[in-house]
Amino acid sequence: MTIQLTTYQARMIGCLLEKEATTPEQYPMTLNALTNAANQKSSRDPVLSLSEAEVMDTLEQLKEKRLVSDVEGFGSRVTKYQHRFCNTEFGNLQFSDQEKGIVCVMLLRGPQTPGEIRTRTNRLCTFSGVAEVEDVLNNLCEAGHVVMLPREPGKRESRYAHLFSGEIEHHEEVLTVSSQAKEANDDLLSRLEVLEEEVKSLRRELSALKGEGEGEGEE
Repeated sequence: MTIQLTTYQARMIGCLLEKEATTPEQYPMTLNALTNAANQKSSRDPVLSLSEAEVMDTLEQLKEKRLVSDVEGFGSRVTKYQHRFCNTEFGNLQFSDQEKGIVCVMLLRGPQTPGEIRTRTNRLCTFSGVAEVEDVLNNLCEAGHVVMLPREPGKRESRYAHLFSGEIEHHEEVLTVSSQAKEANDDLLSRLEVLEEEVKSLRRELSALKGEGEGEGEE
């Protein structure tokens, strides 16, 4: 099954993966807990402000895709939700802890560099260093789950993005914007160089005028 997630759906799956790992005692999650998790101001990009109705609609969509199921019991009458996204008997996606951690933070925060991923997955899994993060990212790229984006001007590391919301369509746009920014910067530098030469020329003329004035005073 090809997984195609909307922004809201990706946020729901990311929240369920995150809380399953970080607060297992609160997993599966209630509608209220999921809404709060989806709207967190920290560790989320973009920051959302979803209503419980919007979260419920999104969960219903995910249930139709068989990526989420609701469960009852657990000592409560409140319906709770769990993902069927990966590492379950219901689907083909089987990730290592490191792969699952990377996918989780990408679903929650979008494209990121290996260095950012290492820092942001510290509650989900363990990496010995950025090199190990890059190795796992390469495996995810080869499996068709992740893609490396073009390096941004002035950046040392490339960013990586998940493909569970479809192919990334903004490569060319990003490069075009970056190219335009570079052209604008080059134009500004050229204008500054011209201004600097004009200032130097004016200083030379002023110095020459001062010299002529001092000569006339001596006479």
